[in-house]
Amino acid sequence: MAKIIRRRLDELNAAESLAIMRTLPQARCHELTADRKGQLSVDLKHPHRLIIEPADDPVPRKPDGGLDWNKVTCIRVIEVEDTHG
Repeated sequence: MAKIIRRRLDELNAAESLAIMRTLPQARCHELTADRKGQLSVDLKHPHRLIIEPADDPVPRKPDGGLDWNKVTCIRVIEVEDTHG
């Protein structure tokens, strides 16, 4: 598990913006909903996920209020969790 966590952290660190993570199919980075709104999930080893959130202040938003992935340049790691359990 440590190797995959390190890989994802390295990918996040190398990305110019969070939008890059959408281009990595193995990361399957996506926004969460409900009580986790504002957080994102990055695949690790099933069923574990790296939970992150934008740390830009203010959080970049598109005109419709959605997250502007292209402008998120700083993230905060929340936890590693099984979000399905």
